[in-house]
Amino acid sequence: MATNADLIVVGGGLAGCEAAWQAARRGLRVALYEMRPLKSTQAHTSGQLAEIVCSNSFGSDQRNKPAGLLKAELRHLNSFILRCAEDARLPAGGALAVDREVFSRTVTERLGNIPGVEIVLQEVTQIPQSPCIIASGPLTSPGLSDAIAQLLGHQFLFFYDAIAPIVEFDSIDMTKVFWASRYDNHEDSPGDYLNCPMTEKEYTRFITELINAKKVALRSFDAPADPAAAGKKKGYFEACLPVEVLAARDLQALSYGPLRPVGIFNPRDGSRPYAVLQLRQENLAKSLFNLVGFQTNLTYAEQDRVFRLVPGLENAVFTRYGQMHRNTYINSPGRLLPTMQYALRADLFFAGQITGVEGYTGNVASGLLAGINANLLLRGKEPLTLPRETMLGALMHYVANADAANFQPMKANFGLLPDLDRQIRSKHDKKYTFAKRALKTLDLFILEQQID
Repeated sequence: MATNADLIVVGGGLAGCEAAWQAARRGLRVALYEMRPLKSTQAHTSGQLAEIVCSNSFGSDQRNKPAGLLKAELRHLNSFILRCAEDARLPAGGALAVDREVFSRTVTERLGNIPGVEIVLQEVTQIPQSPCIIASGPLTSPGLSDAIAQLLGHQFLFFYDAIAPIVEFDSIDMTKVFWASRYDNHEDSPGDYLNCPMTEKEYTRFITELINAKKVALRSFDAPADPAAAGKKKGYFEACLPVEVLAARDLQALSYGPLRPVGIFNPRDGSRPYAVLQLRQENLAKSLFNLVGFQTNLTYAEQDRVFRLVPGLENAVFTRYGQMHRNTYINSPGRLLPTMQYALRADLFFAGQITGVEGYTGNVASGLLAGINANLLLRGKEPLTLPRETMLGALMHYVANADAANFQPMKANFGLLPDLDRQIRSKHDKKYTFAKRALKTLDLFILEQQID
C-alpha cells in the first residue's frame, strides 16, 4: 500500500467518509480506500461512496428523540454526512429521510473534490502500519476480517440484519390508501407517508399468512471459509427483527410495532384503522416507496404473495425485495478507547458499525470523532473524550466500557446518559432536559477544546 497520505481510511461508508472529511478539512492528506465496485458485498448494489442499503431514513430529527439529539450534536460539530443528507432530503414527517441515490452521489462528488482526499478503489486485506482508521463496516471482506481478528485476538461477533422491500408508486391502489403523518391532523398538509389501512379481519389474515410463509435459511448467508466471521453470538439484532419473527412472538406484536395505528386517521372518514402499514418516499421523483419497518427474510415468491394481502398493494410491483445479510462487529470493550483508538496502538482507530454502534447516525458520529482525533494525534495533541452527558460521548463510552461477555450493538438512547441532578416526572420533559443538558455541555466543550 504505497501512499503519501498522512492518514489512511479504510472503508467508504458513512463512517469512513465522515472521518476522511473531518481529517482533510483540518489539513491532513487522506487516502480513502474502498473496495467497491471492484469487489461488492451481499447488500450493496453500486460503486458509490456512502451507499445506504437498509432504510433510507436516518431516524427522528426531533431533539427529544435519541437519534434527533445525536443529529443535533453532529450539526454542532459540523458533520459532512448530515449536510449531504439535508441536500438529498425527502418528506418524512419528523424524520430525516433521503433519496439514497442522490445522497450517495452527493457524498461521492463532494468528497472527491476536497483538496487532500485521494479516493483509492482497492481492497485492503491487511491493517496498514501507518496512521489509519478502519471503517470497513459490518460487511468487511474476509481478508481484512481475518487481519482484524488476528490483531484483536478474538473472532468477530455477528448478527443478521434485514432490508425492507420497495414498490413502485404507480402500482399502489390509491383508492385504498391515504396520505398522512402520525399525529399530523393539519388540513393544509396531506402528510408525508402513504398509509395502507387494515381492518381486524385483514390484519388477522395477513399475520397468519406471514407467520406460515416460507423463509430463507439463515445458513445461506454465511460466507464460506471465513473463520474470522464465525462469531460466538448468532441471531437477529433486536432493533432489526424481520416482521415474520416479530409476528410469531405474539399475534398482536405488529399492531403495537410497525403496523401500529396510533396517531393516524383516515382523512376520508376520520376513522382510525385497526392496523396500518406506512410507505415512505424512496426517491425525489416519488416513483418508489419502501415498506416502513418491514424488513424480512421471506423468500421472494412469498413476499410477492403475502405482502399483496395488504390493502392497496394487491398489484404492487416490487423493485427490491427484502433480504437478509450478516453484519459483523468487533468485541470493542477493553479493546477500543472512547476516543475510537485501539487500546494497544494509538495511531489505529476504528469507526462505524464494525465497532458495535448501530444506526446510520451512530456510524456517522463514530467516524466524525475518529477523524477529529486522528488529526489531533498527528499534530501532537491529546485526542478528545467527549463528555458522557452528550449522546455522542455516552455512545462511545458504551462501546469502550460495556460488558465484553454480553456486548451487543447499540443505538443512541437516553438510557446511556448519566442521570439528571433532579427528579422530573414527565417523560416528555425529562427527554427535553436531557437534550438541553447535552447540547449545553457540548457547546461548552467545543469552546474549551477549541474544536473548529
